[in-house]
Amino acid sequence: MASKFNVLLYEAMHSCGTELLKQHCNVTYAKSFKEEDIIPQVADVDAIIIRANGAISASIIAAAPKLKVIGRHGVGLDAIDLQAAKARGIPVVYTPTANTESVAEHFAAIALMLAKKARLGDVALRAGQWDARYKLIGTELFGKTLGVLGFGRIGQQTARICHQGFGMRVIYYDAINYPEAEARYKAKRVSKETVFSDADFISVNLPFLPQTRHFVNAELIKLMKPTAFLINMARGVIWKEDDVIAALQEKRIAGVGADVYENEPIGGDHPFCSMDTFVGTPHMSAHSEEAMIKMSLVAKDVLAVLEGREPEFPVNL
Repeated sequence: MASKFNVLLYEAMHSCGTELLKQHCNVTYAKSFKEEDIIPQVADVDAIIIRANGAISASIIAAAPKLKVIGRHGVGLDAIDLQAAKARGIPVVYTPTANTESVAEHFAAIALMLAKKARLGDVALRAGQWDARYKLIGTELFGKTLGVLGFGRIGQQTARICHQGFGMRVIYYDAINYPEAEARYKAKRVSKETVFSDADFISVNLPFLPQTRHFVNAELIKLMKPTAFLINMARGVIWKEDDVIAALQEKRIAGVGADVYENEPIGGDHPFCSMDTFVGTPHMSAHSEEAMIKMSLVAKDVLAVLEGREPEFPVNL
């Protein structure tokens, strides 16, 4: 009987994926996310699976002579040294479709909370302030314009929910044209400036690349309507957080939502947390039960590579 493969998990994941791995592999967990703690653990591993925390650096890859595949439980690849993996000929697999619905729905939830002043209403209700209903006058999503920065899977799913569910007009900015999605959601590709000047709700869905760092800044924010909302569902470094905070403090825009932040985790002393026009969550938009199962099934592609089969979702290195 052939010996089992050795797999190192940075963090625990849903049992669907873990149990699949355990049928074919010896599974161990990282002692910490520190490089110096991980390096001694990778000498005999055949595969490494990373979630949201820690990184797979060139040094870790170099310390793993038997490494055959790297798995990403999720979508973002910025924590993996892809050049080092490519240099070693180590495939990287991920789950690009796993959290699409969860993140898009999360945008809709935050947009509704901002527009309907639902968080403030909940606070008032719990404080016995029933008359707050006369002060907390919200706005509707119906018929408004959704602007999407980055029209990939999540951006398109956000457009579907908002167009079909709320009758919203959709405009988007992307380096790529998506004619099929445009026809399906009556979307129009426009400049980034037009997204910011015309949209009532802006969803930030750009991938993190060197050229997208601080893509959303004061120059673009100043184009927004005073009644518009800006919501970041991508990465905290896509916007310049200080510029967003300033726009809120000066009441130049109606509200901001975020699931991601420039420096994570944030604490209660973060400027966002003292603002009534902000609604945030702790980087949890992908954490639906359904998405957690699908992300854990990166195990399928890890096993495919280990067993000499073609994976379904390889990263193009």
